[in-house]
Amino acid sequence: MKIAIVGGTGSEGYGLALRWARSGEHVVIGSRDEQRALAAAEKLQKEVGGSQISGAENQQAVAGADVVVLTVPFQAHAATVRHIKPALKPGAIVIDATVPLATAVGGKVTQTIGVWDGSAAQQAQNLLPAGIAVVAAFQNVSADLLNDDRTLECDVIICTDDTNARQVVTDLVHKIPGLRALDGGALENAHIVEQITALLITLNIRHKSHSAGLRITGLDEPSRRTS
Repeated sequence: MKIAIVGGTGSEGYGLALRWARSGEHVVIGSRDEQRALAAAEKLQKEVGGSQISGAENQQAVAGADVVVLTVPFQAHAATVRHIKPALKPGAIVIDATVPLATAVGGKVTQTIGVWDGSAAQQAQNLLPAGIAVVAAFQNVSADLLNDDRTLECDVIICTDDTNARQVVTDLVHKIPGLRALDGGALENAHIVEQITALLITLNIRHKSHSAGLRITGLDEPSRRTS
């Protein structure tokens, strides 16, 4: 499976690329700047090794990808989705980790802004053609933890209207040690999950940390596919 990470030179995107590359996945780092993408891919190859790591401009990165992960600032979200839209292959899955932080309009990093479509993930869905499954996930995972060797202790809440896409993303979550995938229902619930990120940022600031995450108690670990 080919995973293209749009915005993969940023901390969150690169952290996900690092973790999936370690698990043996085929990873393409995307960026608006091709040279930055190539440099990030070269760095990742040195860290992990293997031949299934590459970098490209965003539109080229998503071409032929089975899964596309959006890790871009909200102010660039709509333009980025429109840019990659023509290059997406039919049936691709788009994982949207974007959070509409108020910094997009000059506000605080501890606040979010309202999105006309309901959430960043729903905005992506409304911009993309039918047949592209959109999944909201990974908004609440610490970028700092993704980028080092510490074990993560975090739940990833998955919101989507597509059953197959939910299972694919669940499997990808389980490839990262310490993460647990939870079914968060329909894509319309994504706005709740996105807003939690602002709270986690507040907690990090208040407690002088960079690793706050989300863990839901009282739920059993979801079953994992063995093949």
